[in-house]
This record gives sequence, structure tokens and C-alpha cells, in this order.
Amino acid sequence: MIETCSVRLQDTMKDVLVALERGSSQVVLVIDDRNRLAGILTDGDVRRAFLKGASLSSPVEPHVNSSFIAVDPRVGRVDVLELMKARRISVVPIVDEGGTALGIHRLHDVVRAERRENNWAVVMAGGRGTRLGSLTDRVPKPMVRVAGRPILERLILHLAGFGVERIFVAINYLGHVVEEHFGDGHQFGCSISYLREERYLGTGGALSLLPDNAPGPLLVVNGDLVTSADIGALLRFHEAHDQVATIGVRSYVHNVPFGCVEMDGDRVLRFEEKPTVRRIVNAGMYVIDPVLVSRVPKDEEFQMPALIEDALRRGESVRGHEVQGDWIDVGQRDQLITARGGV
Repeated sequence: MIETCSVRLQDTMKDVLVALERGSSQVVLVIDDRNRLAGILTDGDVRRAFLKGASLSSPVEPHVNSSFIAVDPRVGRVDVLELMKARRISVVPIVDEGGTALGIHRLHDVVRAERRENNWAVVMAGGRGTRLGSLTDRVPKPMVRVAGRPILERLILHLAGFGVERIFVAINYLGHVVEEHFGDGHQFGCSISYLREERYLGTGGALSLLPDNAPGPLLVVNGDLVTSADIGALLRFHEAHDQVATIGVRSYVHNVPFGCVEMDGDRVLRFEEKPTVRRIVNAGMYVIDPVLVSRVPKDEEFQMPALIEDALRRGESVRGHEVQGDWIDVGQRDQLITARGGV
């Protein structure tokens, strides 16, 4: 991509026009003789240069805009989108520590990936979050901020970034705060509808409030996740296998800080000093076929694990897919502190 949207400092304005046409990104990156990003030229910069008397054969260098915004390649999609919105820009160069241009983020690439018109997402955001104490006295748990942005906003932008266009948000406690913030979702690149719980319906009960015309498998996500998980890979895994449900899972490691003793009655069988325990845990993400939604009782508190256990009792296939990327469940205060960078 970098070759299609860049020119060298010694090139001409004609070369810039060719790069603008070739790159289709309204921005050209200008590279110096040490392969570092010297600056940028937008289509507006080019127009102003010609109005000031530049010609097609004029050198690029006098017109380069060296005051530009760039990001490190480790910066995530949500943070890039936040930067674009704050600075009202649609293109952000990607630059490494040495100043070498690696590529560009374009707004339409950040906001929209493969369109998933057949996959609705349901975000469970009705809980109060009592384990967070006073933090949720005035805002519901999913609206607690991490790095200046509500957890739920990060999640919705993440889903929209993977092409999920229709999102249902289950709300109960202080649900009006959620509705006032997101509206119909158009500012976040998706369509948002609300499943209004008259009383808290648990992690799965709100599924009974969905319309009956779901076009395909539904993505169900807990509303208190801060994650960069590959949603597309999770959906593709479900679609590639014959199962009624896929559970997003993670590997969880706990280091026991004591020596552990295995016993039979009072007889010591085994001693292990400070062992490491590894378990596969539920990541709070599911893909379910619409047939499972019809099994959710109406207007009753109901939990997602119960829906999965029912499918297993029926002999139906349920698979687990390990989700990749950052993943933090901020339902507990220590996890929220981790998500906030230890603050």
C-alpha cells in the first residue's frame, strides 16, 4: 500500500497527482532520502500549491506539510478512530520508532471491514456492576470509562469495525444513559436498537426480546469487555462447522502462591511447590444459531451458560474457539484497574 500512495522529496507535483489518483486516499506520503516520512500532501494542499503558481514540473519539497499526525503500528483500531474523530481527519500515517512510514489508516478501512449483514450482535449491558462499588452509582457498568472512552463504546466500535451492522443493546439499570449516548448508532458506524428489560434478565434473558427474523447466527457479547479479539475469526469458525453454538474461550493461568498438598484422608500423596494452574475459561462471547433464541424463557432471568448446557443435554454440537487479541473482563475492580493501565 505504501508504494501506491507515496512520492519522494525529489519528485514533482505531477508525481503527486499520479499518487493521489493511484492511492485513492486523498493523502500522499512524502518520503525523504533516508526512507523516513518527511511530510504529507493532501488534495487540498495540492490545490493550494497550484493556486500559488506551482506547475506540474514544480518540485514537491516546498509544498510538503511537515505538521502531520501519525501513529505507532501498535495503536489499535478504536484509538485510531478516536484520533480521527478528534482531529477531523480521514487518513493517519503509520510510522515506526525510526520515522519510517509503514502504511496508512484510512477511515473507511477502520470503520468498516467485511459487511456482515447476516450476523446481528447482542450486547448484554443491563447489569449494574455491584462489584465496582460506587463507580456505578451514576452510570451503568458498561458506561464506565477506560482511557477516556466508555467500555461499551469501545466494544460497539470494535463490532462495527468487523462489519457487524445491526447491534441490539440490552439495557436495564440506568439504561437511559446508554440510549442518550448512542442514539440509533449512526455516529458509530452501525444501527443500534435497544432491548429494554423491565427487570434485570441476566446474561441471556434479553434474547427473548429480539425480533423473530434473525437472518443468521447471532453474536452475543457481555457489555463489560475491553477487547481486541478477532470477531471475524470467531464468526468464520462458527460458520465453518456444524454446531448450534460456539463459545469464545481464553486460556487462563493462575499461579498458586503456596505449596499444594494432595491427600487421601490424612495420607499425603503428592506435594507441589507453588504450582501453575491453567484452565480454559469463558470469554463472554458466543455465536448461536437462531433456534436457540426460541428456547429462552420470556420475561425471566436467564443465564447464557444455561442455554449452552441445555444444548449439550439435547446432544447438540457446541464448540469452543480461542479468541486472539487483548481481552479484559472489567466486571471486577482489579480488572478495571488493569484496563485503565494500573490507574
